[in-house]
Amino acid sequence: MIQIQDVTKQFGDVTALNHVDTEIGEGCIFGLVGTNGAGKSTLLRVAAGVLKPDGGSVMVDDVSVWEEPRAKEKICFLADTGWFFPNASANTMRDYYAIVYPQFDRARFDELIGKFDLDPKRKLSGFSKGMRKQVAVLLGLCANTKYLFCDETFDGLDPVMRQAVKSLFASELLNREFTPVIASHSLREIEDICDHVGLLHKGGVLFARDLDEMKLGIHKLQCVLRSAQFEEELLSELEVLQHEKRGTLLTIVARGEREEISAKVQEKEPLFFELLPLTLEEIFISETEVAGYDIKNLIF
Repeated sequence: MIQIQDVTKQFGDVTALNHVDTEIGEGCIFGLVGTNGAGKSTLLRVAAGVLKPDGGSVMVDDVSVWEEPRAKEKICFLADTGWFFPNASANTMRDYYAIVYPQFDRARFDELIGKFDLDPKRKLSGFSKGMRKQVAVLLGLCANTKYLFCDETFDGLDPVMRQAVKSLFASELLNREFTPVIASHSLREIEDICDHVGLLHKGGVLFARDLDEMKLGIHKLQCVLRSAQFEEELLSELEVLQHEKRGTLLTIVARGEREEISAKVQEKEPLFFELLPLTLEEIFISETEVAGYDIKNLIF
């Protein structure tokens, strides 16, 4: 388990992380999403022991990660822009990773490089962005660390490669102790692969929850009510995250139990009413609007 406790990090006058508290359990795929500049990359670097927090602590399996080899040997960190030696090939980086990570699986790396149709002897500087990203992911997986931190893992990958990487992650989860932490702007990718999601905003964690439980706790509904008074009453009775009215159709995103929300709407004797499935993107927008990050305020 990774425990992030009251972590702060500043760069000059900029507060990148503001008293962050969250836990990342074992054996799950944890997605880290957030607004631009929310601190996702900084949090991964602090959790990996690359950056020292100004306050608070990060514990990896009850061991502090900062300047502690026992904790760091359990983590492989893949930055958003993969770093390779100048003029290095995939084989060069394989040999380097084998030195740094004692459990590195050279045979599996060679096998996967072949399956991904990548030339292991070709200079990586001549690869496309997506091909370099593939090599980085394969190096991280074959390092065989317990935790794999991925910053924008799917950025630059085509749809086929994205699905291949997701399948590899699922296979690793089934076959060994493995917990990937994925920071991404692509909410669809996070939704497709992750079990748990943490939402960062302005350096703080708005929530960190099981994805299925989160969807059960937030609902989207559309209804047509008989009067404006009924609409006002309903909005006051529900824990509304977001609402919009187009013509006579009132759309509401609200937090609460499905049955309780339905009962409150039915009390107003609606002319039309339906509950709709909610995507992670809609949850993200609703939660950040509550926190003051409203798209309507950004358009002028």
